[in-house]
Amino acid sequence: MLKKIYILLKIARKLCQSEALKVISKIHKPPMIIVFLSSLLSFSFSNKSKKENISDEEKLCNSIQSMGTTFIKLGQFLATRPDIIGEKLSDQLEKLQDKLPPFSNEKAKDILKKNIGERSFNSVINFSEPVAAASIAQVHKAQINDNGTIKDVGIKILRPDIKKTFNEEIDALMLLAYIIENLIKKTRRLKLVEVVFLLKEITNHEMDLRFEAAAANEFFDNTKNDSGFRVPKIYWNYTGEEVLTLDWIDGVSIRERDAIMSKKIDLNIIASDIIQHFLRHAVRDGFFHADMHQGNLFIDNSGQIVPIDFGIMGRIDKLNRKYLAEILYGFIKRDYKKVADVHIQAGLVPQNVQVDELAQALRSIGEPIFGQSVKDISGGKLLTQLFEITEKFNMQTQPQLLLLQKTMVVVEGVARKLNPDTNIWETSKPVLEKWLKETKDPLNNLSKTLKESTEALKNLPDFPKIMEKANQALTFLASGQIPQNSKSYSALEEKRLEIKSFKNQSIIGLLLLVFLGFIVF
Repeated sequence: MLKKIYILLKIARKLCQSEALKVISKIHKPPMIIVFLSSLLSFSFSNKSKKENISDEEKLCNSIQSMGTTFIKLGQFLATRPDIIGEKLSDQLEKLQDKLPPFSNEKAKDILKKNIGERSFNSVINFSEPVAAASIAQVHKAQINDNGTIKDVGIKILRPDIKKTFNEEIDALMLLAYIIENLIKKTRRLKLVEVVFLLKEITNHEMDLRFEAAAANEFFDNTKNDSGFRVPKIYWNYTGEEVLTLDWIDGVSIRERDAIMSKKIDLNIIASDIIQHFLRHAVRDGFFHADMHQGNLFIDNSGQIVPIDFGIMGRIDKLNRKYLAEILYGFIKRDYKKVADVHIQAGLVPQNVQVDELAQALRSIGEPIFGQSVKDISGGKLLTQLFEITEKFNMQTQPQLLLLQKTMVVVEGVARKLNPDTNIWETSKPVLEKWLKETKDPLNNLSKTLKESTEALKNLPDFPKIMEKANQALTFLASGQIPQNSKSYSALEEKRLEIKSFKNQSIIGLLLLVFLGFIVF
């Protein structure tokens, strides 16, 4: 526990010394208590000359990079939202996406050999220096013999000891979430401890590249008929826990606007396609790429969008997909009462909420942004409004939808970079209309009913167990919590007890470490 507090203090000190507050002050004036704590934590007896002639934004970017995987992920997300953090900081944070310092080729080859075995390792040729280095892994270009054909491939290799480093950071953040929930009662509805715990589970899956390979394979099957979208093929004989091998992508990063335009590819079409493909995967398949920042998207020579890095994928069940599509479509049609009804049906707000009152609140969000291009929408103002309204109606955080919400914001940011005039509402409309029409089509529903009835008859002997699991799932959906009989729930409760048992020691330890920090640092 003391180690967690120490990590938190180190993180806070690095942020304060990076002059993060100066950057934040350009966007939003912080409370005086924050200014005071920042001054306290950044205090130093040493007289280091500040000879670096770099901007505040560069200093903050460098600090985030030095703070490790968790904060690099946060920086990657913020890089897509210049409307919130400003163009200068956004440009700096883009460097965090795939341009980090790499580890050595020798170490990479050792990890590769350990994971795929000596025989497969000896068949890898022309293994290059790292071509991209991100927060969790780096990528090398190479060639393999695939049934007599030499194939160009990309080989993704995890950073050494990354799991240990990440789990220490995320445990420290879980402690911070617990402290915030106990100090600021209003934040309890946000379920911060549970959210951080789910982030830990998701990212630990991301660090087993066999899971990523399976996700990429499923994503490939779902999207193989989607025009303008291509998922690379996985090579299983060259894939292991710390290594992933897939087709090499001949193309350019989506951030390189000039290079894309030089290939006579229309940026406006690409911007619209990104939004439509994401929505199609979310509402049609219930399985979507949940890390669609600019570093993970390429445009190949034929103008197709090619995603990479399938470590973080999102899933939505059928019921939530229906709710999601109806809420978004309701906003598009400006039918705020329908949107309010869906919120209540989905359990997103308590049943005793007045529909008309919620509809009026939703109208106050929808009308100011309806029909506007992304560049004219204030992201900061919109987020503030949403927070105020969700607080007023006691709207509970839905952990299973957090990835979707986060990815929608990122996708919007990527589209904005390509074409600031992209109209999110008009772009989304045809995808949502088509899916809602198909789900309500009588013949389609009859076909689904017959298929589901056949499956039900097959599973009749297991009916009692199925009903028990269904009840757990419905409870999960209604409450937005991890199912109580699951391993994840047990692990979360164990973590909660561990944090609570050290509550008093944490406060004492925090005070001691603040005092020692002045001496050590």
